[in-house]
This record gives sequence, structure tokens and C-alpha cells, in this order.
Amino acid sequence: MVLPAVPPEAPIPRTSTTRAPAPAGPEDSEDYRHRLQAGVWGWIHRSPWCVWVEPIGEGASIWDRRWSEAVEAALARWQELLAIERVNDPAAAQIQVLRRRPPLRLLEGEQRASHGRAELLGARWVRRNGAWQLEPRLQVLLSPNQRQLGIEATALHELGHAFGLWGHSDQPADVMAAVPGAKPVLEIGPRDRATLRWLQQQPSVFAPGSGGPALQPPTGNQGEQEAQQLHDHHAGAGGKVEER
Repeated sequence: MVLPAVPPEAPIPRTSTTRAPAPAGPEDSEDYRHRLQAGVWGWIHRSPWCVWVEPIGEGASIWDRRWSEAVEAALARWQELLAIERVNDPAAAQIQVLRRRPPLRLLEGEQRASHGRAELLGARWVRRNGAWQLEPRLQVLLSPNQRQLGIEATALHELGHAFGLWGHSDQPADVMAAVPGAKPVLEIGPRDRATLRWLQQQPSVFAPGSGGPALQPPTGNQGEQEAQQLHDHHAGAGGKVEER
């Protein structure tokens, strides 16, 4: 059960070290940890991940069904490596996956379109199983206007960002390659897996016991107050956005 977030008068502190990149490594290394970048909340990982996928409903078009099948296939791939719980309530999810094309973004003076986008919206305190947890809030937008294999490859990539891989590989065979190749990448390769393993060993404020900063959870009857958003860090104010 998801209960209210901490009131805004109890902000979550951030440290000046959370933007530090991963240690540099050789270009031919077995992973690409040196290409990852921590954000305002530091490294992001947790277990389990609660994921909500926008349902297609009865009478859905063939295009929507293909979108749903592609997203399910991508999630199944990541579920081989991560603990993922599917939830029916979007408010209970740390990651929401939406069936829509990302809005155009202005980059270097030009409007740029993309088929997928992952965005870190912020963080909130949530009470689960009787204990408070600090959880990230992420959104993944996936356009249905691609071939099914293209949607699946885009979903694999953007979900990788949402699961904490904030950066890109320079190898086209990796799921997290910066630029998609002519053939969709539909398997999570050895370098992707090694980078994910490295990430999961880093201290994270969202993973108790990982060595991340110890933040103070809510006290008293704060959990019974009306739900409200906390510390909503949108991309323009320090959140992270990755797209393809």
C-alpha cells in the first residue's frame, strides 16, 4: 500500500557528490561504467522495482497490441536480471510506462523527435509493509509508431535508463548503445549485464544497506496526512532525461 509522501517542509537533502561520474575505464573494457553519470539523487538502483504499464484495454487496435507485446517482451528480458513487480495502480509504481510519443525537445536550437524517452521526475517517501522507503519516480514514454521489433528495442533501451543505466555505450551491439544500428538489439548483452552488476554494487539512497546517505524518514502521524508530492525534480531543475 502506498501512503502519503513527506510534507514539503521536510525536504530531502542532497550531497554535492551525487553528480560524480563513474571511474574512467579503457574503451575496450568489459563494461561501460565510465560512461554512466549519477544525477541529483546519486546512483539509482533498488530491489524490487514496481512497474506499471499503461493497459491497452478491450478492442485495442493491432498497433496497440503490438506495442503491448513489445513492451512485455522487453520487460521479460530485464526481469531475467532484476526483481520486477507489476502493479495495477500507477500510483504504486516507481516506473510508469506510457504509450505515447515523447514531445519534441529543443536541442541546440533544433526541434528533435524521438521514439522513446526515460525521465527521472523526482523522489518520495512511501510506506510499504510497515516501513518508510525513499523511492524514485520515473516515467518512460514509448511511441507506438514503429515496427514491433523497433518498439521492443526502444523499450529495452529506455527501461535500461529507468533501471539506473544513465548513460550510453559506444558499442552498437549493446542495448544501451548511443545510436541504434540498422538491426534492432533485442538481447541484453554481456557488457550491459556487467555494467548493471557494477551499478548494483554502488551506494544508493534508494537501496537500504548499500552504503548510500542515511536520510531521515517521516515521523509521528505524517503518514496519515493528505498525499502530496515531495521534491518534484523535473528535468529542467536537475532531473535526468534520456531518449532515443
